Amino acid sequence: MSFIGFNGQGYNSFVVESTDLVHWSNARLAMGFGPEGEFDFGGRVIGAHLYESYDIRAPRFLKRRDDHFWTLYGCYAKQGGYEIDPGYEGVARSVDGLHWQRAHDSYILSVHDDDARDWEKSCIYQPWLVEHDGVFYNFYNAKRMPEWIEQMGGATSTNLIEWRRFDRNPIVQVRPGGYDEKFCSDGKVFRDGDHWVMFYFGVGRGGAHIMAAFSRDLQNWTAHPEPLYCAGGHPGGLDKTYAHKISLVYVAQENRFYMHYCAVGDRGRCIGLLTSRPLD
Repeated sequence: MSFIGFNGQGYNSFVVESTDLVHWSNARLAMGFGPEGEFDFGGRVIGAHLYESYDIRAPRFLKRRDDHFWTLYGCYAKQGGYEIDPGYEGVARSVDGLHWQRAHDSYILSVHDDDARDWEKSCIYQPWLVEHDGVFYNFYNAKRMPEWIEQMGGATSTNLIEWRRFDRNPIVQVRPGGYDEKFCSDGKVFRDGDHWVMFYFGVGRGGAHIMAAFSRDLQNWTAHPEPLYCAGGHPGGLDKTYAHKISLVYVAQENRFYMHYCAVGDRGRCIGLLTSRPLD
């Protein structure tokens, strides 16, 4: 599992391992701060990995390309606080899938790009990478100020370095009065039978909630109005404030999905777990 730690100055990315998806150990640094004065000096958030398959039930095996594993990452230029605007995205590679290095000396997506639009002009956040029919897709959330509205956009590439935004961005938008009236963020996209599903988090109605949207072509999306899981669902108050930023794994032997998520509540910020069937 990749997870992110914040030390008061910025983000660092870590990796931790498990034999049962419940108990985790051996945490170590995967990617830390970038060089001083550069676009990722303020911290790097890996997790948009290139996978062998994006089928919702496929194992999450990293795919080699040019003898390396690859990931997109979110990052910030400044240290000293939490997600200091404007935010950027970079690309990294690894020989072992555990330790990552920058694969390109400049950002791949930013608010400064010629095709960036008003809805994303304040900050670019976290990417999610999909490869389909020889094309790479980058699904990302971005912010508009001063009202702080986050929505989901998409971009395509043939080489992981040069990206072109979708003409129809933002592809998942906030809905007045909904569970996602302020944020539609951090989308994770998988193939489910004859369609695609995006798990994202919405902010509205008193918290952050796990939501879903659906597509046939990766560009036109329809979001379900009701959450898959609402903040405050944990009986111990683990996610009383936020339930968001998911990862999803399917274990065929158990016919069970494991959805890990970032929970914020009575225990501060931590990793929670939802399963599609009760654990034995």
